[in-house]
Order: sequence, then structure tokens, then C-alpha cells
Amino acid sequence: MKRLRLATLALLTQLACTAMADPSAGLQTSGYDAQVRVQDDLFRAVNGGWIQSTEIPADKSRFGSFELLRDQSDARVKALIDELAAKPQPAGSNAFKVAAYFKSHLDVDAIEKAGLAPLQPTLDEIAGIDSPKALARWFGGAQMRSVAPIRVFVAADAKKPTVNGVRMWQSGLGMPDRDYYLKKDDPRFAKAREAYKTYLATLAGLLGEKDPAAAAERVLALEEKIAAVHWDKVENRDPVKTYNPMTPAEIAARAPGMDWDAYFAATGLGKLDSIAVAQPSAIAALSGLIASEPLKDWQLYLRLHAVSSNADVLPKAVREARFAFFGQALSGQKAELPRWQKSIGEVNGALGEAVGQLYVARHFPPEAKARMEKLVANLLAAYKDSIDGLSWMSPTTRAAAQDKLSKYVTKIGYPAKWRDYSSLEVREGDAFGNSQRAAQFGWKRMIAKAGKPVDRSEWGMTPQTVNAYYSPLSNEIVFPAAILQPPFFDMNADDAVNYGAIGAVIGHEISHGFDDKGSQYDGDGVLRNWWTPEDRKAFEGIAAKLVAQYDSYEPIPGKHVNGKLTLGENIADLSGLQVAYKAYLRSLGGKPSATIGGYTGEQRFFLGWAQSWREKAREERMLQLITTDSHSPGEYRANGAVVNHDGFHQAFGTKQGDKMYKAGEERIRIW
Repeated sequence: MKRLRLATLALLTQLACTAMADPSAGLQTSGYDAQVRVQDDLFRAVNGGWIQSTEIPADKSRFGSFELLRDQSDARVKALIDELAAKPQPAGSNAFKVAAYFKSHLDVDAIEKAGLAPLQPTLDEIAGIDSPKALARWFGGAQMRSVAPIRVFVAADAKKPTVNGVRMWQSGLGMPDRDYYLKKDDPRFAKAREAYKTYLATLAGLLGEKDPAAAAERVLALEEKIAAVHWDKVENRDPVKTYNPMTPAEIAARAPGMDWDAYFAATGLGKLDSIAVAQPSAIAALSGLIASEPLKDWQLYLRLHAVSSNADVLPKAVREARFAFFGQALSGQKAELPRWQKSIGEVNGALGEAVGQLYVARHFPPEAKARMEKLVANLLAAYKDSIDGLSWMSPTTRAAAQDKLSKYVTKIGYPAKWRDYSSLEVREGDAFGNSQRAAQFGWKRMIAKAGKPVDRSEWGMTPQTVNAYYSPLSNEIVFPAAILQPPFFDMNADDAVNYGAIGAVIGHEISHGFDDKGSQYDGDGVLRNWWTPEDRKAFEGIAAKLVAQYDSYEPIPGKHVNGKLTLGENIADLSGLQVAYKAYLRSLGGKPSATIGGYTGEQRFFLGWAQSWREKAREERMLQLITTDSHSPGEYRANGAVVNHDGFHQAFGTKQGDKMYKAGEERIRIW
């Protein structure tokens, strides 16, 4: 049995034992930097010692609170699966499928022996594409098992969120974002492009191309044309701009070049009355590329991507090539994740709720859910008070905001109804086939929802996922069981630390309903404007100040945070921290907070907040994150919100000259 590295185990143990070992009741003071004042840099004061003493593990591109908990969740899941695999399970049962899927993916000897043979039917299909119509048919039918420049998926309709509609989205790139292709003067992106070219050439060689380097150039040139017509990340955050309902006939008229009848027929979606097109100009341009670019180039593109997208269940040479690009060149990793941990990820992707059912039974006690329910109720009450106290919002808009808040749905730990995997076939010793069948199972399950009522009991994450989310279309906040662990949530910690950590996470997700994007949906999940023009203008004026603040942050030399891309998350951090603090003060019932370990409750609240964002990242990964991720790096999440928080300045007595000081009239307050 492979094990987590000793350093990771030691840190996990530290997390689990914090409350017992540390007199500060949930604060990991061993990670502090005594040379840094909180008033100058909260993040470094709380995390600087940890940053200096902690090496990013070789198989990680970033490391911190989230990665520690993900390692812990994976180790727990592995222990559960090992128990299943230790004895025969009933054929066709979830237990059998989970164990067989995991063991087949773990068996690299069998994968090596099979070679590229499992992929050959796919390669033969690609070789058989003999016309633009056949190419369109391929793109429509291979949505879940290969690359495609135009994708469709089923989700709640933004204007009728009780009904599932079909959406269309730009796609087709092998690198993380259009910037990697188009910013040719940037040396970091140029380095990534060269690494990608090497990767494509390696794949072409493995497929027997006579001139692998030339093949790589052709595919890269095609993808560059795709990237050139893509909308950027900021545009794609606009829910109004990306909601453009069209009939299939209207799409065909606006985007000639693709045989849309063949495309839609191959998806299996059946007769479609309307498709919400996200990026109309990009879809039109991509359709033109499908018509204008040589068919042989599209076939080569599909062949290389067929290998790349299935690399994890193909021989070692393919896996090593993929890691050299995605792991090392793009992310800075020095080593791959252990195979067992990658296998856990695959099982979670294919049979996530079957695994989650086991996880919850073992690792999520009822008292944890009860305490979370109380925390969420307190946060919602504090948010209600906060809305009532807004000076910049009119009574009309305030009433609509309160109506939306009153309709929030909260989900904690795990779904009330578990997913049915009875139609998913899993075979022992067939890693490639299991992966393909799981993809098809997921696709068929999704498209079967088109035109039908939305099942709001469903979850978008598994219980063993270390994360949380807000869904504007169902107006719900969701907290999987796995995030409800230290340093975010500690049953043994005092309320101040929990409110600063998981309380701020709760407040963050609540606030997404009122960020620049979520605030465009009403309490029933309908995309509509419920604001007065004056209030919306005032909101956007405040948001512009937050954009400017985060634009000034420079995580790596010459590269700044994109304040517009990260605006929604930054609003949620700022507002979530504000409302969590108010909820903490409410929980005191008018009594002064206790001083523990030399810190007042108000101070411990902010120390707990900063501790939860403990992380460090390799430069390659940081470049990718600030290019593509809507979240700011942890350091700026920790410091960026508190400089605008009156409670922080009061708790630590900041004054002019302190690096964290910000004059009261300059502090940004939204919700």
C-alpha cells in the first residue's frame, strides 16, 4: 500500500490535533511569523512561518489548507475502497463497481499490456471522417469522450430555471486559455507554447506520424485560430451577454459552415426548440473554421486529442508525455500524484455519490451537521440585518434583495437522495472501457434531462469534495461534508475561529447571490433585473473600486491579478467576511468575547480567516491561476478583504503608517 508522504501526514495530524495541542482553540500558531506584524501583513503574520518551513510536495503545484484536506479526503476514500476490495462484492452492486473501477485504474501493468489497442476503434472512427457532415457528426457525438470546438450541455434555463434547457459553449483548446496562444510577446506563455508543441509532437510520434514536429505545428496553428475567436474569461462571466436563445435554424443561419442537423442529431438530444448560445460570434467563427480548415488537419487534431484526453488509461509513454506538459510545464510539479490518488479521482468522477454515501457514514457525524445548520442560520440572519443597513440602496431594491435572501436553500453534508448507478457497467480489468462507459453514462444521464423539470434535490458536488458553492439558478448554498474539517470547521475550536473560517465560507457563498453576477438573478433563480437603475449604478461604482484594488496585486513579477475576472469572488470574500463577523458578534449575545491564548475573540476571528487561506504555489501554476481562475490567490483573499473591514482595524488597532491601514472613508463596503 502506498502512503502519503511523511510531511503531509504530519501536517494532517497537526490539523486534526490543533484544538487539543494549541491553547488558542483552533489557531495553528506554530505557523505564525513573529517577525511580521498583523497590522502590516495579516497573511504573512499568520502563515509566514508555515510558508518558510514548508516545501511544496513534489506532486503538488500548490499547497495549503485545501490540498491538505483533499489529501485527507482521498486517504479516507482509499481506506473505504480497500475495505470493499478486500472481499467479494455482489455483482452489479455499487460496492462492486467502486472496487472494480478503482482496481482496474490502479492496474498499470494491464494498461501497459493493452497498449493503444483500446483507443484503436476511436482512431478508426476519426480516420473514417470523409466529409464536413461526418466531421459535424463526430463533434456532436463525441461530446463527453473527446475534444470539440463547440460543446452543448443541459442545465436549468436562465429565464425558466425550473426547466432544463440546452446551452452551447465555445471549446476546443488544449492549453488552459486563449492567452497562452495569443500573447506571443510574453515569455512565460511562449515557454508554455513550446512545451505544448513538444507534447503534441510526442503524441504524434506515438501514433506513427511520419513527421511529428510538422504534425504538432499543424495542430497548434489550428488551435491558435480557435483561440483567436474565443471570448475572454471576463466576457464569459456576463450572464446576460452569454444568454442568447436561438432555434437550430437560427444557429444555422448565423453560423453557416457546420452541418448543424448532423451535429444535433449526433448529440442524442432529440428535437430541439431552443438552444441558449453563450458566445454567438465565437460559435459563428468556429463553424466557419470547421468549413474552411482542411479536413486532414481536423482529423490530426482529433487523433492527438483522443490520445491526450485518454492518457491516464493508456501506456506509460503517453502518461509521461502528458505529465511533462500539464504537470511540469504548465503547473511546475516535480512528480506525478501517486497512482492510487489519481485512481481515487477517477472513481470520484465516475461513481462519486456511491463513494460519498460510504464517506458520510464513516466521517460526517450528525452533530457536525447540526452545528453547521446553526451557523448557517446565524449567517443568514446577519445578512438580513446587513441588507437592512445599506445606505446606498433604495427601499425598492432592498425589498427585492430581502425577498431573494428569504428564498435561499441550504444543503449541508450530503444529498437527501443518492444517484442511481444501476445502468453504469463496470468491468474488472478494463480501465479504458470503464472510463469510456462512465463518460457515456454521464452524457446520457445529462441529456435525458433536456426539457424536463429541474430536480433541485441534486447536488453539483460529492460529499467528499473539499469545496462549497452557490447556484444562482436554484438560489442555493451547498457545503459538502469534506470541507467541514479543520482549519475551516473544528468541532473543538471556539466560535471565533469557526466564524472566521467556515463562517466566512458560508458568508462567501451567501454573498455570491449578491455579487456582480449572482445579483442578476432573482430569488427564484430567474435571470432578470430586479434593481432600480440608480441602485445598480451605485453597486457598479463600488465594485469598480474593488476591481482597482485587486488589479494592483502582483503575485509574480509583471503579472497582476485580473480584478474584473475575480470580481465576483472578491465581492463574496469581502461581503462574506463582513457578515460572518456580524454573526459572530450576534452569537456573543451582548457579552464581551473571551480572551484565549492572548487573543480576543475579535482578533481570533481574523486570525482564523487568514489561517484558512494558508497556501503557496509554484510560479507556473500561479501564472495559470491568474490567467484562468476567477479566484484571487490566497494571500490577496486574506489581506484584500480585511483592509476594508472596520472590525479588523478596531481589533488590531491599525494606524497610519501600518501597511494594512486604510482610512475609514476609503474602505470598500458593499453588503
